[in-house]
Amino acid sequence: MIDKIDFAALEAGDAQARAKLARGVLETGFLQIANTPISKADTLALIAAYEAFFKLPVAEKAKVDMARTGSNRGWGASGSEQVDPMANPDYKEVFDCGYELDAEDPLRASGLLVYGANQWPDAPAGFAKTVQGYYGQAIALCRALLGHIAEASGRDATYFEARFSRPMALLRSNYYPARPDWAGDKDFGIAAHTDYGCLTLLTGDGTAGLEVLGADGAWHAVEVTPGEFVINFGEMLEMWSGGRVKATLHRVVGTGEARISVPMFFNPNYDTDVSAEGAAPISAGDYLTKRYDETYLHLKAKA
Repeated sequence: MIDKIDFAALEAGDAQARAKLARGVLETGFLQIANTPISKADTLALIAAYEAFFKLPVAEKAKVDMARTGSNRGWGASGSEQVDPMANPDYKEVFDCGYELDAEDPLRASGLLVYGANQWPDAPAGFAKTVQGYYGQAIALCRALLGHIAEASGRDATYFEARFSRPMALLRSNYYPARPDWAGDKDFGIAAHTDYGCLTLLTGDGTAGLEVLGADGAWHAVEVTPGEFVINFGEMLEMWSGGRVKATLHRVVGTGEARISVPMFFNPNYDTDVSAEGAAPISAGDYLTKRYDETYLHLKAKA
């Protein structure tokens, strides 16, 4: 169902790699990529840093609790999000960090929550450095991928460049505990949803859990291998492309094993018009803020 692409071959213009990318962009809404500039060692170091953080006592993690802010930066406790209003709040913990504007950027004084200040814990040692190092690598990889995605969706390869100069890029780690015995049919690690933004770049610890809804109406397991990546597309890009790019439903039910996944949600500059051709304008920032307010329980209460 989901094609795996050699990223180096894609960059070299390989016809088969380009065809697989187009199929993922326009038909399935999901891809897998391997052989990228991000090494397996770097990915494993990142996952180890997140694992050490999530093992901290709740009192330590609560020092950077995002619920104390008006944004989504820092730790989110289990049950702090609800992607499907018909299901129970998601059974997972998260840690979020985002794009840091330059000191002279006029948007720093604007108070826009999608560019909120990051919160970094004191422990584990080196956590912020490890996460920020990966964040920079993931940004570079997403920018490279966008050129190919633009071409696959009928646009010039440079179409997205200026629109992602200060992206609303959110790096998250999800910690899914083992599924408890009491869990019912409304309990999920994360319930069925489509991502909100443009491009999601996902890696993880290799533990099973991610499922994608196929065109056949069945849920299909997707392997997430450390050092390789799953790519999918969100509602914003589907809308922006006039429906050419597909945002596909996916979920994590949970298993008897704990699991860590690390998605980068790569979204455009705040003021980018992401409406389809001929539709009423809507900024990427307004769209994303609306969807965050509908999902994060602390933002839902504030809204």
